[in-house]
Amino acid sequence: MDISTIIPHIEALVFASDKPLTTLEITALINNAFGFIDDVAHLDQTEAAIAGIKEKYSSEFYAFELKQSGGGWQFLTKPEFHKTVALINGDKFMKRLSTAALETLSIIAYKQPITKSEMESIRGVNCDYAVQKLLEKDLVIITGRNEDAVGKPLLYATSKSFMDYFGINSTDELPQISEVLMEQLLNAEKVSAIEAEKRAHENNVAADTQNTEDLELTTNETEGGDDQQQQDQTLQVPTVMENDVLVTTYEETPTFEETSEVEIEAPLEDSDNEKDEEADDNA
Repeated sequence: MDISTIIPHIEALVFASDKPLTTLEITALINNAFGFIDDVAHLDQTEAAIAGIKEKYSSEFYAFELKQSGGGWQFLTKPEFHKTVALINGDKFMKRLSTAALETLSIIAYKQPITKSEMESIRGVNCDYAVQKLLEKDLVIITGRNEDAVGKPLLYATSKSFMDYFGINSTDELPQISEVLMEQLLNAEKVSAIEAEKRAHENNVAADTQNTEDLELTTNETEGGDDQQQQDQTLQVPTVMENDVLVTTYEETPTFEETSEVEIEAPLEDSDNEKDEEADDNA
């Protein structure tokens, strides 16, 4: 069968299905739709057709893509359109599991199949409410009973909806405990390195600030010393020796006002000759 013939049929099947379809299921549905006996679709042809569909919808022109999730193939909107789709199904996207439900679900995922008493022994608290909520959300299913335990308690395991919810195809794709611990250790080291770098930056800023303040203080003290030295030099009266005589010289005009002296000439007394001449005249 030609691959180009079955590609649109595969797209129609995946689009109309309310659950993920595996490659085997798609192949069987294609053969049943055509009803051919001699010319049938083979598994490798279906895989090649699915690869072509994935490449087609990986283009930026399409808002959705063909993705394998929950154990089968389905059309999903691309992550960059999450906010847009949330405007329609906001309530569905906003619903989150509580911490108790997540803890119980993680225990079931890694220990399945597991009984409720075993969950409670691990968590240390009653798990009735958490298990009931997980059953209502179809994330957990009852797979049977533990025939070897007293009372034959129910066994719980994860469902296909769980794999679809978390975007995995099998429980083997769950992260290993060692990987989780290693990631937490790496994150803690990154946080410590960031905090150390931040503290070093703050210390450098504080040191630069202190150096700036010390430099300003030193500059102010230096300027003050220069001013004081200049004042002292202004007050000093320089002296020089001229002809073995100490002479004071002023480089600057004194600040005080000089008093100008006015010379008053005293009257001259008459000489003795002038007195005698005056006496002769009188005689």
